[in-house]
Amino acid sequence: MKVLIINGPNLNLLGTREPEIYGSISMETCLEKLKSEFITHELVYYQSNIEGEIINRLQEDDFDALVINPGAYTHYSYAIADCLKNIRKPKIEVHISNIYKREEFRQKSVTAANTDAVLSGFGMDGYRLAIISLK
Repeated sequence: MKVLIINGPNLNLLGTREPEIYGSISMETCLEKLKSEFITHELVYYQSNIEGEIINRLQEDDFDALVINPGAYTHYSYAIADCLKNIRKPKIEVHISNIYKREEFRQKSVTAANTDAVLSGFGMDGYRLAIISLK
């Protein structure tokens, strides 16, 4: 199974960005662990700080399942939400922190309704749990 993992804006800074919220593990380290655990899966990673680039990547349609952390786009990107609506493959939304324990604006996800499930607050392990749920 080819799983596309997409991270949105500022998630390129994982490992150094607000470690009290996001932890100190980089996405590169997380990906190494995931690839060693899920050896029968092809894990493809993409990150962008630009909304349109994320939409373009999603529309490439070269994957079997999706794990997406839209970052701040979670809360207001109707464009990404519309794109997700048109993807007829398993889709899991992941949030490293528990968005429901954060600022009020972060507690609303406009993208979640167009995914099959949401994992929030499991730290970097959320990516692993999402892949497990896709098996």
